[in-house]
Amino acid sequence: MQGLTQYSVAERLMRYVQIDTQSDPLSSSFPSTQKQKELSQLLVQELKTLQVIDAHTDEHGYVYGTIPANTAQPVPVICFCAHIDTAPDCSGTNVKPLLHTAYSGHPIVLPDDANICINPEEFPYLKQHIGKDIITASGLTLLGADDKAGVAIIMNLVEYLFHHPSIPHGTIKILFTPDEEVGRGTNYLNLQKLGADYAYTLDGGELGTFEDETFSANAFTVHIEGVIAHPGYAKGKLVNALKVAAAILNQLPKDILAPEVTEKKQGFVHPVRVEGLAEKASIEFIIRDFETAQLGEHQARIKQIALQVIQQYPGATISFTVEEQYRNMKEIIDQYPFISSFAEEAYTKCGLPFIKEPIRGGTDGSRLSFMGLPCANIFTGMQAIHSKREWVGVSDMERAVDVLVQLVQVWEEKGANLVK
Repeated sequence: MQGLTQYSVAERLMRYVQIDTQSDPLSSSFPSTQKQKELSQLLVQELKTLQVIDAHTDEHGYVYGTIPANTAQPVPVICFCAHIDTAPDCSGTNVKPLLHTAYSGHPIVLPDDANICINPEEFPYLKQHIGKDIITASGLTLLGADDKAGVAIIMNLVEYLFHHPSIPHGTIKILFTPDEEVGRGTNYLNLQKLGADYAYTLDGGELGTFEDETFSANAFTVHIEGVIAHPGYAKGKLVNALKVAAAILNQLPKDILAPEVTEKKQGFVHPVRVEGLAEKASIEFIIRDFETAQLGEHQARIKQIALQVIQQYPGATISFTVEEQYRNMKEIIDQYPFISSFAEEAYTKCGLPFIKEPIRGGTDGSRLSFMGLPCANIFTGMQAIHSKREWVGVSDMERAVDVLVQLVQVWEEKGANLVK
């Protein structure tokens, strides 16, 4: 142990966010951006320094590592997972993290863009951090706490266990994934090599929250074939596919089923990309609902609108494609109630509330659960994610480390009953 630098979770986060790991939904490579591997390589080096001797990264940018069990009793192998990429929604280049000590409670005007203000009236959770330290970016980029806060929390757990070998625990697997933000985080994951029985992602929000329920999600695309003609001689001939697309978008419901008017467990349909020319165009939707069966109904609504619109454009044709993205992890997690009950006990030991919330989105945990690794989600404290106003409370991250320290002990104490 002598000579090993002990990083605070805040110091880790502030180092990690300065490495640009933004993923790219338009890329066909994996990971979608090679720069993600820079953080993967750094994490492997740090894990090795902490004597995680099998720590390594593969050609896809995944980071694997094992903390061996120090208990004699058989205990299921648990995994802690976070993703290294940041969202394409906002720049992640040249992130300048700022530590605001003893937050005053006043609006925070970010120094590199005076128009970017983090206001407690807009983000009431800030009021719970008055007098505490928070971290923001400088106003030109997102922060990247989603999900480098999760990465930093897991790394601090590894370091804490290294310095406190008397804490009993079973085998612990560490996993960091690329490309979660573009929905591909598990595409090339080797579950057999990982060798875990159950898992938790560190990719949640407010202190005390625990998430075992996500949207189910499909991608739905409307393909439009127009009729092309020279515009100078187009009368009675031209059918512009872009205008058909615009007409379909204009007919979408505005008071229901849109992200901007839904909350809690309400699903939505959301156009995310329109591409094309006068001859051919497409509209890409994401379809979300907590009830998987509702996805088909939402798609049928779009299809009905599109078919009605196309009748107004003789000669144009239309077709549809559907791609499954992920499913509600609750369908799997409910089969293993101890994943949640063990977490609840760890939260309680830390003096924290245990607040179950559904995720209006999806995480790697959704995909992992349906791949055979049941996986719920633990808080990190990150707020206003995917934006220049992103921020995270240092104390929230520290408490998440505390929860993980307690959680490995709960699994060691009670997990033996689960081993066949």
